[in-house]
Amino acid sequence: MEEVKDWFFSLGAKYNVDPVIFGSIYIGAIPFFFLSLGWIVRNYKQRKPVIMPILSASIFFVSAYLYLIIVGQNIPVWVYCFLAAVVVYGIFSAVKKVKSRIS
Repeated sequence: MEEVKDWFFSLGAKYNVDPVIFGSIYIGAIPFFFLSLGWIVRNYKQRKPVIMPILSASIFFVSAYLYLIIVGQNIPVWVYCFLAAVVVYGIFSAVKKVKSRIS
């Protein structure tokens, strides 16, 4: 277990990304993302504009990845491909969740 921890933290140094900051942003954004989804549903049901809650949810969803992209150095191309796949999957998942709550 110690070897895995050492390897994980060595990646942060290698790519100039602090894993603790990345993890904190990732975990810290989760409640705000779900609050934004609720805001989308509420605004939709009340026939109010949903652009701001959608932007809010989007920012919270990608915030940790934005940190990685902005601060990271020499990040392999496959990581960017993986992040793109995660974002696409997240979009489909969020849309499905919102649609189920609207119905």
